[in-house]
Amino acid sequence: MSIEAEIRDTKQHLIDISEKIDELLYEREIVSIMKLAEQSLSEFLADEPDIYKIADLKVRYK
Repeated sequence: MSIEAEIRDTKQHLIDISEKIDELLYEREIVSIMKLAEQSLSEFLADEPDIYKIADLKVRYK
């Protein structure tokens, strides 16, 4: 394999790794935002009345 081919191959691997890192960071941001929203809204939602109750269900699973 020539040096140019090895450089191209290495460059492609670096691009692939960079894309995977970006995807993982994006997923981590989403999870962090979801956790923050859950924590910050838990008090607010605890004080709100339930919209639906068990009696409202048409089908009950056992």
